[in-house]
Amino acid sequence: MQKRQITAGVLDIAYLSAGPEDGWPCLLGHGFPYDAQAYAAVAPILADAGARVIVPWLRGYGRTRFLDAATMRSGEQAALAADMLALMDALAIPCATLAGYDWGGRAMCIIAALWPERVEALVTGNGYNIHDVPQSGLPAAPEGEHRLWYTWYFQNPRGARALADPEARNALIRYLWRIWSPDWTEAEAAFAHSAPAFDNPDFAEVVAHSYRVRHGLVPGDAAYASIETRLTAQPAIAVPTISIDGATDGVNPGTAHTNHKFEGAFEHRVFAQTGHNLPQERPADFARAILDARAHSGG
Repeated sequence: MQKRQITAGVLDIAYLSAGPEDGWPCLLGHGFPYDAQAYAAVAPILADAGARVIVPWLRGYGRTRFLDAATMRSGEQAALAADMLALMDALAIPCATLAGYDWGGRAMCIIAALWPERVEALVTGNGYNIHDVPQSGLPAAPEGEHRLWYTWYFQNPRGARALADPEARNALIRYLWRIWSPDWTEAEAAFAHSAPAFDNPDFAEVVAHSYRVRHGLVPGDAAYASIETRLTAQPAIAVPTISIDGATDGVNPGTAHTNHKFEGAFEHRVFAQTGHNLPQERPADFARAILDARAHSGG
């Protein structure tokens, strides 16, 4: 894959590209705490199938940088979606097949819900994962709260310091990878390739804000307020979609309960012996889901 850079919206976005420039556009979004390398094995499969594959590093990751020091280092869901739309515009892509998981999947779900004309088909790891911020203060089952311990860690200065300190941060991320993907035997080798992405000077601030704003504990960026307002309605997704869960995902044990939010052609898949990092743990299966979702759209 080729490493590239482009100005898009409020960012100078670093991204990987593969496949023919005139191929069918496919935009892939990584999650936290991962990076664009999550798609290193997925992209060539899609490129061989004729895709123009675009894999950006999200805001706060890799060589992606904010253009203005004064821009709020927001990690809110609306900002992530706006970044992806800006990237599509900068690359002159009017409509694309979108796929992602965790943060990246959230951005793709938002685009599919609010701008369906920009989406040919969708693959979403972890189901309908658009945050319902107004309801975020309601308690969950104790088992669910236990899995989300790290989100509470990031609410306080101690967690924020861990994100900012390279040694503590890498130890934390290695631990999350291990407990979220217990069957992923290549995790340690993969971490060596991804770790530099977390050295981004905005990483700690973007991550801390993401986990605070989703619970309504800090304000978001006013630039994205209109998007966040629209998301309070928890809009349905009508584009052709395949939703994927990992059977041994240590943070999100299953999302079939969100299947009713998909109103178009829809399929839910579960990858056996697979944790949270779906495309990196099961690249062939993830690529197949993208090709199948696009086929459902008639592409």
